[in-house]
Amino acid sequence: MTHSTDNNDARTLFLDRDGVINKEPPQYYVHSWNEFHFYEKTIAALQRLSWVFPRIIVVTNQQGVGKGLMSQAALDDIHERMCVQLLENGVRIDAVYAATALAENDTAALRKPHIGMALLAQREFPAIRFEESTMVGDSLRDLQFARHLGMQSIWIQTTPPATPQPLADAVFESLWHYALSVNPYQ
Repeated sequence: MTHSTDNNDARTLFLDRDGVINKEPPQYYVHSWNEFHFYEKTIAALQRLSWVFPRIIVVTNQQGVGKGLMSQAALDDIHERMCVQLLENGVRIDAVYAATALAENDTAALRKPHIGMALLAQREFPAIRFEESTMVGDSLRDLQFARHLGMQSIWIQTTPPATPQPLADAVFESLWHYALSVNPYQ
């Protein structure tokens, strides 16, 4: 369930997946639901953030599909189970967009830092205003994605190397720490 204390339907929280919502595995790709593990307090963080943002959207680069390391069906299963588990805990993810093409074959410019997934989201949810939205990610690509769209950029320091990112408006250890910084009664 998504809650908001105001009528500002334009605010949207965009989230990267691996390294923000779930632990990024050593082999870099989550191939199945058995390899998907939420970070501690991710669900609590999203419960809190759902009071601030009327819409939560996941935008994730997943070229493991394009590389043939996993199937589209396996990726869809991971996202469906992730959303169901979150919904069972009172958090609604409004949409998940995954860029599955290889970087060199991304003719639709969906892969972050390109803005294709954001444009798809805005087409599905016309109320989205990027300048009133926030992107939370753990990579330079995520921060560039936010900058291209005029969003606030939040950098989560879960994935090495943890070097300073000048494109970040703010830096946090985890999604939970970011959620604690946001006033749910704004």
